[in-house]
Amino acid sequence: MIQVQMERSGEMEVFVKVVQDGGFTAAARGLGLTPSSVSKLVARLEMRLGTRLLARSTRVVSLTGEGEAYYAAALRALKALNEAEHLAAAGTVRGQLSVTASVPVGTMFVAPALPAFLARHPYLTVDLSITDDVVNLLAQKADVAIRVGDLTDSSLMAKKLAESPRVVVASPAYLAAHGVPQTPEALERHNCLRFNFRRPGRGWPFLREGEVSEQALSGSLLVNNGETMKQMVLAGVGIARLGRFHVAAEIARGELVVLLEGFNPGDLETISAVYLAGDHMPGRIRAFVDHMAASMAAAFPVMD
Repeated sequence: MIQVQMERSGEMEVFVKVVQDGGFTAAARGLGLTPSSVSKLVARLEMRLGTRLLARSTRVVSLTGEGEAYYAAALRALKALNEAEHLAAAGTVRGQLSVTASVPVGTMFVAPALPAFLARHPYLTVDLSITDDVVNLLAQKADVAIRVGDLTDSSLMAKKLAESPRVVVASPAYLAAHGVPQTPEALERHNCLRFNFRRPGRGWPFLREGEVSEQALSGSLLVNNGETMKQMVLAGVGIARLGRFHVAAEIARGELVVLLEGFNPGDLETISAVYLAGDHMPGRIRAFVDHMAASMAAAFPVMD
């Protein structure tokens, strides 16, 4: 009768951790065990195999010849085990998913899409944070961030969810008081509201005589997020340039007026889902990203 060795994978993982961390104490910290427990597990593995895998000294451990061969085989075995578990669990999305999103995208698209997503995945808990701060996924242990604009972190994987043109807008009250600019140059006489995270002195791009160039601006207000910017424009403080998705409803209701469309350079604001790269995308992340892609694809043709 075959005897099932239930402890094999556990001993193997402890041994690999000792090699990768360079010692028993470091491995013990990472595993949440005591150094003596880690040492005993490795000793038990060596006894069962009938050979010494590690050469121990007062400060470091090193692999013996047999240890090198076993280490290489252990890595292959653990990878195969992880892949098997991943495939077995692929049909069920469970656990906790941490998501961050910018204020406009979070309130307009992510939050409305969550009820259907949660109903489809009843074993999943979503931790949603809506903020315009750029969240470090690794430092803050977030799984997915929904970001607007250019992506600069090459260590992250990204999936484009939608694109939206940018538009220059103002309220009817502001235009009634200050006039309607007919050319980009006329903006020099208007209160142009800007973002404080953009390069100082940067203007807005406009298409003139077949070429795109920036128009110098000045204004009395700088803000750090699109939602505040929209509120200021609606209040008649000045003129702003925003993603059309953010102000589509206000334009449709006549609360904001689109300006200078004949000079619009046609640049697009990209909305992306970003997540940490890895050999396998966890099922909970894949399910959420795919859900958001489908949800936003259905919403954006209406607004563009």
